Amino acid sequence: MGAGGTTGGAGRFFLGFIMMCAGFYMLLNAITVRSGFHLGLGIYRFGVMGSSFSITSGMILIPFILGIGMIFYNSKNYIGWAVALGSLASLIFGVISTLRIGFRSMTAFDLIVIIILSFGGTGLFLSSLRESKK
Repeated sequence: MGAGGTTGGAGRFFLGFIMMCAGFYMLLNAITVRSGFHLGLGIYRFGVMGSSFSITSGMILIPFILGIGMIFYNSKNYIGWAVALGSLASLIFGVISTLRIGFRSMTAFDLIVIIILSFGGTGLFLSSLRESKK
C-alpha cells in the first residue's frame, strides 16, 4: 500500500511533501508585511469629494472604553457587550486594512527555485495520491 491508501509511491509522496513545504516556506519568507496603523490614522472615511469625515483609530477607542466600563458596572448589560465587541472588531479590521504586503527583492534564481519547489513539489505530492498503473 502506498501513499493515501493507493498504490502510488510513498517515496514520491514524501519527496513531494518536503519540496512543497520548503518551497512555500521560502515563498512566505520572501513576503514583507508593514503596518501603517497608529492612533491618528484615518481608517474609515465618509462623505463625498468636497466634504469628507474620517474616523481615526483613536476615536474607536472611546466607545471601546465606554463599553468596557459598562461591562464592569453590569456584566449582563448587552449594550455594553455590543459596543465593546463592535469597537474591538472595527479596531481589528482597521489594523488589517492598513497592512501593506509586498515581496522583498530577490534574484531570478531565488524566484525560480521557489516556483520549482512549490509547484513541482505540489505536483509530485498530488501524483503520488493517484493509483499507479503497474
